[in-house]
Amino acid sequence: MTKSDQEYSWHKVAELDELPEGRVKTVTAETKSMALTHINGQYAAMDNHCPHQGGPLGEGSIERAADGQCWLRCPWHGWDFDPLTGKPPGGHEDSGQKLYPLDVREDGIYLGLEKEPIREQTISDVMVETMINWGITSVFGMVGHSNLGLANALRLQEVKGNLTYYGIRHEGAAAFACSGYAKACGLPAACLTIAGPGATNLLTGMWDCHVDRAPILALTGQVDIQVLGPGAFQDIDLASAFDAVTGFSQTVLHTSKHGELMSLACKNAIINRSPAHLIFPDDVQTLPVTAKSKVGHPDGRMGDQKITPAEDSVKQAMAMIHAHKRPIIIVGYGAKHSMAEVIALAEKLNAPVLTTFKGKGQISDSHPLAAGVLGRSGTPIASWFMNECDLILVFGASFSNHTGITEKRPIIQIDFEQMALGKFHPVTLPVWGEVATTANILSQQIDENLQTVDQRPELAERWDIWRDEKLSRRNDDTGKGINSASIFDSLSRLVAKDAIIAVDVGNNTYSFGRYFECARQSVLMSGYLGSIGFSFPAAMSAWAATQDIKELNGRPVISVSGDGGFGQYLADFTTAVKYDMNITHILLNNHQLGKITKEQRAAQWNVWQTSLHNPNFAEYAKLCGAFGERVEKPENLDRVIRAALDHAGPALVEVMSDPDLI
Repeated sequence: MTKSDQEYSWHKVAELDELPEGRVKTVTAETKSMALTHINGQYAAMDNHCPHQGGPLGEGSIERAADGQCWLRCPWHGWDFDPLTGKPPGGHEDSGQKLYPLDVREDGIYLGLEKEPIREQTISDVMVETMINWGITSVFGMVGHSNLGLANALRLQEVKGNLTYYGIRHEGAAAFACSGYAKACGLPAACLTIAGPGATNLLTGMWDCHVDRAPILALTGQVDIQVLGPGAFQDIDLASAFDAVTGFSQTVLHTSKHGELMSLACKNAIINRSPAHLIFPDDVQTLPVTAKSKVGHPDGRMGDQKITPAEDSVKQAMAMIHAHKRPIIIVGYGAKHSMAEVIALAEKLNAPVLTTFKGKGQISDSHPLAAGVLGRSGTPIASWFMNECDLILVFGASFSNHTGITEKRPIIQIDFEQMALGKFHPVTLPVWGEVATTANILSQQIDENLQTVDQRPELAERWDIWRDEKLSRRNDDTGKGINSASIFDSLSRLVAKDAIIAVDVGNNTYSFGRYFECARQSVLMSGYLGSIGFSFPAAMSAWAATQDIKELNGRPVISVSGDGGFGQYLADFTTAVKYDMNITHILLNNHQLGKITKEQRAAQWNVWQTSLHNPNFAEYAKLCGAFGERVEKPENLDRVIRAALDHAGPALVEVMSDPDLI
């Protein structure tokens, strides 16, 4: 081994005939970027970054002056350097560019790099390791110039197998993906962006998390601290921009306790079920760790969240329960992980279980006490029992006006969030307690002699009436596409009973709420924000959760949207293809924003600017490298949907749907 072999590692950077005489190009070896020049039969390699704002010399040109001297000219500011020595013209203050050793061999041009010392641990390393200790191991984002140090820390952990990174095409999709992840498994994922527009693109998805109480960790790059404020390129006051949408938002400084800062962000996201946000100035990301930069972890940082209701509240609730004969139970998204205890209580009370739209699927529609969804996206079954009841027990629901829980009946509301109790109007008895714990306590205290009306026969009768109505609607045909009753009848029969289904907003979602009959499926949606474009990014993250969470392993993932919703994040279908996500997307194409058309008509406005010019979405899916097929006749629904569900990878079924038969 020669001395140079001991001092340098050699990397092939170009073929012998790759760079023409009189030209320059950028080459890379390991993480180094160099400008490779070829002039007068000689090669040279110099530092690619011009000292004047870092212009890439490899993108410049070699020009010959009148005296015959050749100069490599920076493309940004026209600064000149000798293409073989890297020296600037006489009289300039620069000492010149660093040159790297070259070796022209028979098989190509090789560049020598000095062997680097062991890499120092950085602030970003400490914070990413802390994030992983808190269980946040899926990251959706976009790498860019103001988050490269942080991105490298994420990369190193991915190489070790400690996290999974998904590169998305739009930062808004990353935020919605984090929302879908949290709604699928209750745990946060992280999203990564640059400063400025990359960060602000997160805001819609983060508002979805904020209003639906979904934990998320946003990691945004930022300009260097020394240029923060005066208005440098992509300098935005991110602390102010994110203040209203986050429960925790802090800038990472060189003086911060970095592991502790990340621990606080993770804890706030998990405990408060809200967005947490950390701002990483570019120059702070790669600073070496200090004595204060210790890796954090969740041990000893969180207590048991099983909140037991006050004894007086339980006594009042039991008195009300024992005084009524036709109780019903309404469950919202807040009861998602407590349904076994709630259903056990319902069975003791012979009480029909109604769900909010966000709670759809939390009880199987085949259960003898299931009454379906209540409200605008619901069934006539649920509204019937709302009208006939004499007592309402509400678990984990927010009393949205879309749900329409009547104020004309006595109400016992149970929630683990005190601010949710009596949120919009007073209720008869607000009870602060964790849903499962409280439902279990109430079950245990029910008098064995309590005689409530057995409402199961009425439920069965109401389901028969509604199913006959749905069957009748499947025959509707105006010649403008397939009716929604037929579409969701096929999906009800073909989708796996344990599938995770992400739905969008619009008429397609209203129809899903009415017609799709749930077994054990889990439904994800943009609830209070009602944001178009939610479903497909959420489906991507639901698939990611099936890879991360043991309890979700193997569960199929379905996405449902209209053409307007899918068009919002159309490019991220390529993300699903890139990572071979096994997602089946059902797209109802009616060439318009159908819900808005309906609203304009209902308000007696002229229908205006709701039509859409669409591509052939099935062909688009094929161009992306996925399964794609269009359905124009109802008799083909089962065949195509079954083929898409059986396809191992991303699949899209484009259903030409009737905008009026919803």
